[in-house]
Amino acid sequence: MDHPQPCDEKLCMIFSDKQTSTKRVLATDALPLPVGFTNKLFLCIFCATSYFLLARWSEKKKVDIPLHSLSLLEIIAVIAQISSIIYLWGFFGIVYVQAHIGKGDGERENIVDTALMARAMSYLSPSPPPSVSTPRTKIAINGQMLRENSDEDIAHAVATGKVPSSVLEEDLGDCSRAASVRKLAVEMMTGRSLESLPLVGFDYASVLGQCCEMVIGHIQIPVGVAGPLLLDGTEYMVPMATTEGCLVASTNRGCKAIYLLVIKSLCKASEYSVFLGWSDLYMRFKCSTGDAMGMNMVSKGVQNVLDTFSTCNYCSDKKAAAINWVQGRGKSIVCEVVIKQNIVQKVLKTSVPALIELNNLKNLTGSAVAGALGGFNAHASNIVSAIFLATGQDPAQNVESSHCITLMEPARNGRDLYISVRMPSVEVGTVGGGTQLASQAACLNMLGVKGANMESPGANAQRLAKIIAGAVLAGELSLMSALAAGHLVKSHMKYNRSTKNVTNPVHNSPKEQVQAV
Repeated sequence: MDHPQPCDEKLCMIFSDKQTSTKRVLATDALPLPVGFTNKLFLCIFCATSYFLLARWSEKKKVDIPLHSLSLLEIIAVIAQISSIIYLWGFFGIVYVQAHIGKGDGERENIVDTALMARAMSYLSPSPPPSVSTPRTKIAINGQMLRENSDEDIAHAVATGKVPSSVLEEDLGDCSRAASVRKLAVEMMTGRSLESLPLVGFDYASVLGQCCEMVIGHIQIPVGVAGPLLLDGTEYMVPMATTEGCLVASTNRGCKAIYLLVIKSLCKASEYSVFLGWSDLYMRFKCSTGDAMGMNMVSKGVQNVLDTFSTCNYCSDKKAAAINWVQGRGKSIVCEVVIKQNIVQKVLKTSVPALIELNNLKNLTGSAVAGALGGFNAHASNIVSAIFLATGQDPAQNVESSHCITLMEPARNGRDLYISVRMPSVEVGTVGGGTQLASQAACLNMLGVKGANMESPGANAQRLAKIIAGAVLAGELSLMSALAAGHLVKSHMKYNRSTKNVTNPVHNSPKEQVQAV
């Protein structure tokens, strides 16, 4: 007895799918009872009520009773007759309309048949032999292997297009030398010096295939520290990479104001949702990514789905979108604190009523008038971007990660200040990407969130998001206090004034001044 081959089983499944997929779906399939039963029931109701009402009306005419005078039984009969008419009219109307609409189903069924036959032929046709990748031939110039030439010769070959810049790391076998050669080639191509761009003192092998391509150097951003920040009973020193004066100092003042108080956090649970718009189905995947930020992880994990469904931008990555504001993305945090009146006066140099009034006028009303999307705050983006750079996060995701609403209300009979920040889409991770760079890894280690949490996956990334929210609250509190007290411009003039590389004014000679006049 012959046993069917695996491909035969697949063909049986395919054509079985065809039989089920080509079955026409009718509107009557949605009824809870069989169609024949309901049709007979309502037809009998219609005939019985019609006979009863006609008989009653003929009796009323004989005894001169007004036709509009109805008894309870007659009212029930009228309602039953109207219901049966609506049902029969709607039922046969749907069948009539569906019969005309369904005329185009033949073409759709032909398309389905063609697709199923293509799948069947793919199972019957022999699979092609596996392709064998041939190693790339090493590039040679001047009759020598690339690494045997001088840096100037290699850079000239790259600048003239004889050698692709993307193969330098592989052919030279030295990432630092490849960056140096590429930098020299860029200088030849642009005719401008890149001497001020640092080259030494960086492990370029650590970014190969990880963070950056076509490397020509690295930039230096000063890293400050704000704190200690008391968050859920734990103190943190928050690293902030920034070039804006007063930012670290202002955040540090906010940390000082909330040092003796506990900040509570609230995270919204993720729920799966499907959004249906017009004739297209928009799907938004929500996945648990542990301590990773997760963009590449999710994209790889749902690759089979992505091969079937086209990307629709419903994920709203790196964009200010209302869905991120409403449903959240990444980590959703609420951070709140109550500050005593004496701290507001002594540390923040302002008053509780002044802060509340300023927050309502600036962060809430002003942002609404401007049509802000997620921007109901003073400067959350400043703190978020500074911590992102210091901890190796994706700087581009500062767009939605900085979505924040700052609320201030009177507490304890109006004496103290209640302040909270809600950040619905903080996208952070402690593994992958730039977190593996030495400087950024050191900052993560300082916060105690370096790498993955093996006991509770995702706990490190959640803690980092909480720290960011706490730092944002401190920064919001300090800046709003400076605005309320009128100290902002004075502080920037003192700490954010740079006179380096400022062009000296040109003093014209008396003759030139006369000509100019």
